[in-house]
Amino acid sequence: MTLPILPVIVHLMKIGSIVEYIDQQKIISAVILSEKKGKLRLLNENSREVNFNEKRLSHVSQDILDTEQSRTSLVNHLKQVTQNRKKLSESINIKDLWEILHEEPEEIDISAMTLFCFDPPLTADHEAAVIRAFFQDRLYFKFNNLIFLPYTQEQVDMRQRQIREAKRREELILKGAAWLNRLQQSRPGDDPHDPKVVKILKDYYLFGNESNMSAVAKQMIKKAGLSVVDQLFGLFVKAGIWDADENIDLLAMQIPTEFSKEVMATADRMRKTAPLVFDNPKRRDLTALPLITIDGQSTQDYDDAISLETTESGYRLGIHIIDVGAFIKDGDPVDTAARHRASSIYMPDDKLPMIPASLSEDLCSLKEGQVRPGISTLVQMNRFFEVLDYEIVPSVIKVHQQMSYSEANLLNGKNDPITSLYKMATLLREKRLKAGAVQITLPEVNVWLDENREIHYAKVDRENPSRMLVSEMMILANSLMAEFLAANEMPAVFRSQAAPKQRVFKGIETQLMPNFIQRKHLSRAIINTHAEPHSGLGVKAYVTATSPIRRYHDLLTQRQLKAILGLGRAYSVQELEDILQVISIPMANTGRVQAARKRYWLIKYLEGQRGNSYDGLVLDCHRDHYNILLKEFMIEARLPASGFKLKHGDLIQVTIQHADARRNQLTLFAA
Repeated sequence: MTLPILPVIVHLMKIGSIVEYIDQQKIISAVILSEKKGKLRLLNENSREVNFNEKRLSHVSQDILDTEQSRTSLVNHLKQVTQNRKKLSESINIKDLWEILHEEPEEIDISAMTLFCFDPPLTADHEAAVIRAFFQDRLYFKFNNLIFLPYTQEQVDMRQRQIREAKRREELILKGAAWLNRLQQSRPGDDPHDPKVVKILKDYYLFGNESNMSAVAKQMIKKAGLSVVDQLFGLFVKAGIWDADENIDLLAMQIPTEFSKEVMATADRMRKTAPLVFDNPKRRDLTALPLITIDGQSTQDYDDAISLETTESGYRLGIHIIDVGAFIKDGDPVDTAARHRASSIYMPDDKLPMIPASLSEDLCSLKEGQVRPGISTLVQMNRFFEVLDYEIVPSVIKVHQQMSYSEANLLNGKNDPITSLYKMATLLREKRLKAGAVQITLPEVNVWLDENREIHYAKVDRENPSRMLVSEMMILANSLMAEFLAANEMPAVFRSQAAPKQRVFKGIETQLMPNFIQRKHLSRAIINTHAEPHSGLGVKAYVTATSPIRRYHDLLTQRQLKAILGLGRAYSVQELEDILQVISIPMANTGRVQAARKRYWLIKYLEGQRGNSYDGLVLDCHRDHYNILLKEFMIEARLPASGFKLKHGDLIQVTIQHADARRNQLTLFAA
């Protein structure tokens, strides 16, 4: 509630005049010792001399004191004045006055209000007492510029609610500050916490001034004597509210980490009632085909498989995708949850699936030996691995063998399907590169935690045979599905990309620096509901439909494909655009949190490597620092520019100077 602008009772001010002013919500009595052009020197009832502007006085009395008296006498007189005026003000019943005056509210000046409050004869003390009383109780009257105006009943009710809310707010601030103080002094886990207090403080830590009760949180922190907001994190850890490695990005982006009871119950019903035999006449039985999956060693959700047959003219390649839409229907609880998540999130210490694990790792997964519904792209090729024709069909499929990338690499050159698939993938890539594709070949660093939460990492060459093989098969399937959708004039989640702003190299470049430079010059990828060329991949049209367990984009596109094939209803352009609008933010957040969490654990690992040296690559040169890539970890960090001159692409030995994962700090110095 804002304070009123208190009036000044205009009497002739003289040396010795008794005056009043407001200081820290209190009315203070004082005497004028000197005056010059409205600037006053006062002696107050607390025996302090203060300088004051006459416009800030709340009352000026006609009573004059002899300033030649001793300081003690003046102060004692002022204390007596204050005591008299307080006593007079306590005799005023403002509520009773309001009961009489509010029915026909009119403005009342100070003289009239003093007459309402006291019987004549009236003195300056009576006037000052009225001001004191109405200053203390601002519930019933508007008090401004010597005028009193009774509030209406509605206004009083509203102000009473505001007062109650202000009281609750102050109690909450004191409660939060007391909890923080106790927590700073107690042992971990000793102090129970109020969920409301914790939520206010957590929200302020995560969202700053954008949190709903940021002002309350600030007061709690201030009263608790905390100097920086960052101290809250340690206190939350101490209280057992957060883990020392709490994923702050998940909380700040409000990414759900659990499914609702309704979603889990729906998933359970799906798993229990799903048909084991898919005898729809529109589905082609391909269970006899020897399907294989090739994935990472820790993969548990399998959404794509490959088959290869020899034909009279050459080969028939099959790229088979689990038909997630056969189980998850548009608008059901699982589908709605998946739409709001938009994508599975894979992190070194956790995995957040787009759909419950009971589906993603079982019913909707291409598990070895299990019959599943699929969408199969069957590609006819000649013996030179050139595409002759293709068809996309609803299918019934069964995986015969699941292997890891490492296992597939060992079989390359020894196993006919894997060897042929690798040769095929090599030729498919060459064709794309000739069509203008830009192939960025940067290695990837995988990070994971073992059961003891020890950090491990491995540098992975994404160009190794098995990874390249799978990548090319999926690009082929996605481009053919895009071509099929476009030919049937079906809207879908098409991805396109204009030509790079500058082409640094053609074909395959294995050096790091050219790849980083080329990546900077790539045009932004666009998502639209109609087909356009994807220059970066060297194809005329492109969708992503090969990971419907993990990406909602792919599930949408799969449904559009099935509509063409006579299985289900298609989304309209407007429906697709509305859905894309909903999932755009969670999709963007997925990329951010995955990158941030990977960086967190790499820096966490490097906290234990202070003083160790590594090979660095200069990516950028700035006036006061260089941006360095630690090649071993494929992570970027700052190197202060002092005492040496470097240029883009230089190799340099750097030493870990400081690493703090939670603050995202990694600094180096030249070895």
